Amino acid sequence: MPHSTSTEIAGRIEDLYGAPLADLEAHARDQPPGMLAALLGMHADLALAERSIEYHRDQLARLLHPERQITRPEVSHLLDGARRLAEAVAARDAQTKSVSAVLQSLTRISAPAPSPPASAPPVPAPPRPAQSTTRSR
Repeated sequence: MPHSTSTEIAGRIEDLYGAPLADLEAHARDQPPGMLAALLGMHADLALAERSIEYHRDQLARLLHPERQITRPEVSHLLDGARRLAEAVAARDAQTKSVSAVLQSLTRISAPAPSPPASAPPVPAPPRPAQSTTRSR
């Protein structure tokens, strides 16, 4: 199940580049590293952190089930699960902050204006003012 933050970021990347995320990922594989690859990597890290949050939350819920007794060995599992959940939340928050800042700094540029047809003569540059060859005093 996609998470709201990674889904929102994916939408912002798609809006910026004007193509679906899957197409952008396929395109980035054939290109040298650049901003698109960086954004896709940040998005993948964000999605991984969100999946990790879900996994550790579910693990803790299973360990804390009301009908289950918590024994001494399970306490260490609970503490470890809580620590891992906190780390995943911190990773998600850091990734969200970073990718949001990068996306905020970027804007989609419009397509360049069409160039004149090849048959049109080039527009000459304006003439330069004549320079005097006499010495000034």
